[in-house]
Amino acid sequence: MSTDIAERYVVRDIRADEWPTVKALRLDALRDPVARLAFLETYEDAIARPDAFWQERAARSADGAGTVRQFVAVAPDGVWAGTLTVLMEEAGTEAGTKDWAGYPVERRQGHAVGVFIRPEHRGHGLIEALFAVGLEWAWKHGATRVRLLVHEDNGRAQGAYRKAGFAPSGVTVELAEGGGRELELAVERG
Repeated sequence: MSTDIAERYVVRDIRADEWPTVKALRLDALRDPVARLAFLETYEDAIARPDAFWQERAARSADGAGTVRQFVAVAPDGVWAGTLTVLMEEAGTEAGTKDWAGYPVERRQGHAVGVFIRPEHRGHGLIEALFAVGLEWAWKHGATRVRLLVHEDNGRAQGAYRKAGFAPSGVTVELAEGGGRELELAVERG
């Protein structure tokens, strides 16, 4: 993390009681101009979810929880400037263990999802700071690689992920109903 970012932001795990802020940040992310490319959920679907959904989501990905961890970057004024969630994927003991897209999970790995930086905080290295913390968590929990999926038309995100150390793996996921393709980018534990 650069000195500038380290001095201006705190990157940390969320707490379960912060569910209202988790919800607000997700809704803001879903209003981003490229949200249709970046997220598999719409603003309309998310806003219709009951508070219990958001409470459960925050509890599952808070510090001390299981195999999901959500990180936030908090600006000096207390605003949540960005977020990243890492899900651990297990290879399992059965040949044929598959991920959500039907691809085999061959080893313990992290899957980065829900990446969002507020527009006014972009371009200052914040995404690298979030990934540094997220990758460290994944490595500590036995991941040998961390991957993410990014839409083929989302050049801005692809550039940010490459800058954070991710590289194309060659895996693509076709989206339903002519939605294009998602490209898998990954970083190996070094």
